[in-house]
Amino acid sequence: MHVRADASTETAPETTPESAPIWPDEIFAILQRFDVRQVPYVPDAGHSRLIERVLASSTMRGIPLTTEEEGVALMVGAWAGGQRCALLMQSSGVGNCINMLSLTQIFRFPFLTLVTMRGEWGEFNPWQVPMGASTQDVLELSGIRVLRASHAQEVREVVEAAAGQAYNALTPTAVLLSQRLIGAKVFVK
Repeated sequence: MHVRADASTETAPETTPESAPIWPDEIFAILQRFDVRQVPYVPDAGHSRLIERVLASSTMRGIPLTTEEEGVALMVGAWAGGQRCALLMQSSGVGNCINMLSLTQIFRFPFLTLVTMRGEWGEFNPWQVPMGASTQDVLELSGIRVLRASHAQEVREVVEAAAGQAYNALTPTAVLLSQRLIGAKVFVK
């Protein structure tokens, strides 16, 4: 686990090449198989490897956002233009999207979001806990089907199922990537 030196900089847990998680690469491969062309995101340490893969891709366009709800609107526009998207965000960003999530019910477009969780599993930051505790409820109350991956070995299967629901059955779907999976951050004074 990475130990943070100050509260203003958040980094992902340290890994060595031998222990580097492969699940972000599995997610990237699934997005490729489902012909995802646009990946809006708010920069997030938990999604950093996946974002790097998207930005290096010749078939996907990574689109940095200033706030997560922009991503929901971008997804509607991309769908109208014939392209699929997957929105990357952190659990705290779900709260920013509440009003925009109504678009998934109104327009019935293929909505897939991958949400890295905070506020659970050893969280050091008390500001992350309330939204982390209510992320699943907020999504479900907004009409979004929620699946969860807590261990690396289940990520591929969960994301594959979510992508199938979102892109084939037009069922708005979110995958919660648990804090246990991405690693808890630690604050040291």
